[in-house]
Amino acid sequence: MPRVLITTDYLRPGDEVDEYFRAAGLETRHAPMVGRRDPEDLVSALAGIDAALVANEPLSADVLARAPRLRVVVRTGVGHDSVDIEAAGRLGVSVSNLPGINANAVAEYTLGLLLASARRLVHSAAGVREGGWPREDGHELRGATLGLVGYGAAARAVVPLALAFGMDVVCATGVPEARRGDLAVRFVPFDELLAVSDYVSIHTALTDRTRGLFDASAFARMKAEAVLVNTARGAVVDEQALADAVRTGGIAGAALDVVTQEPLPAGSPLRGVEGITVYSHLAGQTAQARRAAGLAGAAELVAALEGRPRFAVN
Repeated sequence: MPRVLITTDYLRPGDEVDEYFRAAGLETRHAPMVGRRDPEDLVSALAGIDAALVANEPLSADVLARAPRLRVVVRTGVGHDSVDIEAAGRLGVSVSNLPGINANAVAEYTLGLLLASARRLVHSAAGVREGGWPREDGHELRGATLGLVGYGAAARAVVPLALAFGMDVVCATGVPEARRGDLAVRFVPFDELLAVSDYVSIHTALTDRTRGLFDASAFARMKAEAVLVNTARGAVVDEQALADAVRTGGIAGAALDVVTQEPLPAGSPLRGVEGITVYSHLAGQTAQARRAAGLAGAAELVAALEGRPRFAVN
């Protein structure tokens, strides 16, 4: 009987995903990832495992090489930069993600971060909690320009929500023109997006090209009143450069749902910088998105074990 390791933290023994696997004739083992996990613990969890349904587990070449029975890895999300795809391919391990599975959740959350930043909601609530009564002006989203970096499912889902608030939307993307179907979006080069946007929202995958894309040079090209929003991958942003830009008034602030190292370490340059708010990687975490991801991930894993994955990335 093939064995499945489940590390996504919201999936539990006896839930509908567990029942799905058991009905498919699979044995399940749950080892939820909460915070960081020592690589040796992950190697131990993968012992005797044929397939894994994972969250952001760092499946390095070394870890994969020490899991000789592993044939399938499925991410219960979109990003797959935590898995060494090349090493998996060499070892004959199929890796899948779930494209677009949480796009609506991420889009709504992005608008939430825009509103919270524009109206200084975190600052206001913190001031009241500390005994004050902050009354500084906020800004309306109507009439502001939103720059989307990337044009995947989540970015596309943001567009109608931003338009409903009366925002103008520009986008910088490598998606071919034939697949840019939204006439309400103006597609521009990255440099132009930085120059014209009041809010810049990151929705691009983490690749060698995008790692550190938002560096000191990028922040120098943004408006002084601009706000950066990141619901994609933390490493797209040079965190020291961001902290410096906000601290010196190069840009107005940032709302970050993702950071390079999670949870945020005590020594992070992002800590203690007024204008930067860090959230705990919740953009895709709604009850609806979690259920959809769990069930879709289970279906993809079973299909991959049968040699017919739908969303393989290698």
